[in-house]
Amino acid sequence: METLIKRINELAQKSRIEGLSDAEKEEQAHLRAQYIQKFRQGMENTLSNVYIVDEKGNKKKVEKKGSKQ
Repeated sequence: METLIKRINELAQKSRIEGLSDAEKEEQAHLRAQYIQKFRQGMENTLSNVYIVDEKGNKKKVEKKGSKQ
């Protein structure tokens, strides 16, 4: 993940300074999509272990929006 972020930042800096070629723009878009996918997967993994406790002490597992119990 660190190498992915490092490359994204390198391309962003180059974009600001001198601009990107078409191949680099394509690479940048692909890397950003990969980053977002990995971020979302990590967030889903984290939230799968989260519970909400109400005032009465009842635990309820956090669910995806739109999913039914």
